Amino acid sequence: MEADAETESLRAQVEGSEWLAAKVAEQMAQMARTEAELVRAEADLEALNSSKVIRYSGRFRRALRRARRSLHQPADLGLAPAPPGSGPPGLVPPSAAFLEDPRYQTWVECYDTIDEGARAIIRRRLAGLKDPPLVSVILPVFNPPEIYLREAIDSIRGQLYENWQLCVADDASTAAWVPKVLAEYAAEDPRVIVERRSANGHISASSNTAIGLATGEWIALFDHDDIMAEHALALAVLALAEHPDAALLYSDEDHIDDDGQRDHAYFKPDFDPVLLLGQNYFSHLCMLRRDLVEAVGGYRVGYEGSQDWDLVLRATEQIRPDQVVHVPHVLYHWRAHPGSTASSLSAKPYAAAAAQRSVTDHLERAGQLGSVLTIGGSSFNRVQWSIPDTPPAVSVVVLARNALRMIRCIDSIMIRSTYPDIELVVVDDGDRRPPLRQFLLERSDLTVVREYGDVSDSALRNAAARAARGEVLCFVHDDVEVITDRWLEEMVGLLLQPGIGATGAKLLYPDGSVQHSGVVAGIGGTTGNVHRLIDRLEPGYFGRAMLAQCYSAVSWACMTVRREAFEQVGGFDEAHLSGAFGDVDFCFRLGEAGWRVGWTPHAELIHHESVDFARESHGENAVRFARDIRYLHTRWGRLLGADPAYNPNLSLAHEVFSLAWPPRVSYR
Repeated sequence: MEADAETESLRAQVEGSEWLAAKVAEQMAQMARTEAELVRAEADLEALNSSKVIRYSGRFRRALRRARRSLHQPADLGLAPAPPGSGPPGLVPPSAAFLEDPRYQTWVECYDTIDEGARAIIRRRLAGLKDPPLVSVILPVFNPPEIYLREAIDSIRGQLYENWQLCVADDASTAAWVPKVLAEYAAEDPRVIVERRSANGHISASSNTAIGLATGEWIALFDHDDIMAEHALALAVLALAEHPDAALLYSDEDHIDDDGQRDHAYFKPDFDPVLLLGQNYFSHLCMLRRDLVEAVGGYRVGYEGSQDWDLVLRATEQIRPDQVVHVPHVLYHWRAHPGSTASSLSAKPYAAAAAQRSVTDHLERAGQLGSVLTIGGSSFNRVQWSIPDTPPAVSVVVLARNALRMIRCIDSIMIRSTYPDIELVVVDDGDRRPPLRQFLLERSDLTVVREYGDVSDSALRNAAARAARGEVLCFVHDDVEVITDRWLEEMVGLLLQPGIGATGAKLLYPDGSVQHSGVVAGIGGTTGNVHRLIDRLEPGYFGRAMLAQCYSAVSWACMTVRREAFEQVGGFDEAHLSGAFGDVDFCFRLGEAGWRVGWTPHAELIHHESVDFARESHGENAVRFARDIRYLHTRWGRLLGADPAYNPNLSLAHEVFSLAWPPRVSYR
């Protein structure tokens, strides 16, 4: 046994060296993709510059030169000495990737600036609408700075779409100039309707007053110190024309300062009911059908600070998911100043309590059991789902690869798990060394499924699923190690929510950086793990690394699946995929069948990253890997550039939510 263990250890060291070489090759390939993207961006900018459409600032050119210098620094590989087999050796988390991108202002000039040609195209498209709806923009007002209020109203009056009304409720402002300015605009433009409240009732009551003035089919939410892009209502109405059954619409957004400089753009995913419990990513621009707003009773007093979130949650309860439309353009600019929520959460500390109460109420109305906790330092929520009194049995299926890692994996599951009904199922394909066979013989607490022969990983998992007794199947690699006590409660609790067919966990490298927090289609030409290499405690892109949400796919290194959903799609594909992308294909087929795939950051496991798995770039493995890629593109090509969980304004060359140059969507 000792000799066998020593052999296994030496083998791991050798392949650990192979892993390091492969990681260097991977990073070099990533650098090449980044270089290509920078070249394309520079070419686009030079072409525009030479045509004299846009004159670019020296700041961009300096930023581009800095990017090129940093690109060619060897330190960017993020590699530091580490013992073989310990996972990614000293990889540096790319924290800066989630800070403000200094190129955003230039990106705006290139791809999000309306010129006369764009205006003409948008107006021509608007002219083709058969029955353009009246949009009622509601504007509650209380003592904003005069310049902000004027700019807000002017941004509505300057809309390319002209069939609107601005419904203003002055919430008994104490500044004498407020009613004068409002009266001035109402006299100039009959579409501006103003009502002054006799007493201050705060934003919910004031918003309801504004809704009472509305006669449009649609209501658009607007704040008294923000700015709406001139093409905002136009693109919204054009999107609604393409979705005649729509009931709710939202867009991307950014911040704007007093100098007109824009930053902090949030490029959002398509409708995700799980993410909506953690953050109100709808925010602005948000439009709702007026009859829907009236049906849910408008705003509720007492939810100030998160009143829009509460309204949206109550509205989504009354409609189907396909009635929610996302317009992937920055149509709304939050004003960033010391008193705004856009500037700091501390400006409105009561917002977090109202957010928690809004989501708690929503769960109660929906009959979903769970407690809502505020994530410290934010207004975001974490839902800790409750497990039924009679919890579903969970069969944890482990593919046996290595005795030492198998022992660590099984022990971590047994020690850390607090879930009351677990069956451990180990798959033995008959091609293992004596230490592993001995381990399987000695453990009477394991259900061993023997599937001998030259079969794929997908076939092994399917065989285990047939033999398992659980209503929930939990597939794990033998190189994962559980580090959170309630990991199964977190994954199963999310899995049991309506429409969820599978859930994934947060997988970490041994150094504590993130390996997996959801899979996005199209990154690198195939798929990518977003937030990869950030520290496990970092919030990620607009907090999404610490929020439960839905992705198009999750890793089968740790994946729970409803047996009902598993059997509906026929399990994992044994015919077309030899190993790579088996989890991705399975999740895509779940989505095709109408299931959502959830991911939770509150179930954490260390993934020791399969140091004994064959490298895809060598010999027969390279051939199989190329075949798997071809099948992925043939079967799922439509998803690889249009993942609903990933915005088309974000790059497919990286895993860090960076800007796409150019974006994959245009308003032209």
